[in-house]
Amino acid sequence: MSMHLFAGLRVRDFQAARQWYERLLGEPTFFPHATEAVWTLAEARSVYVVEHAEGAGNSVVTIFIDDLDARVAAIAARGLEPDERLTYSNGVRKALYRDPDGNELGFGGAPLGTGS
Repeated sequence: MSMHLFAGLRVRDFQAARQWYERLLGEPTFFPHATEAVWTLAEARSVYVVEHAEGAGNSVVTIFIDDLDARVAAIAARGLEPDERLTYSNGVRKALYRDPDGNELGFGGAPLGTGS
């Protein structure tokens, strides 16, 4: 059985949110319709933003990546800094970004010095 994961984030104003998410994730992969954008992050794994005012601001998505520092630097080059940086007791690190509606998208990374 094949699967494709789509993690969704609901926003009040798609056009405003699209600009913010392009700074966070780069150019969208495709647009299913006028108020939705999809970013394919890896094979069979995508994040989408869709206009849905009533449900805006309640989403939480975490993406675990190989090189957290490189991702945070690339996002900073597009004009966004993390709202929060965390290091858990096991050394796992996380950079949290919150969109203007309050949705949270975090990037997690392995502890420093683990080589992954």
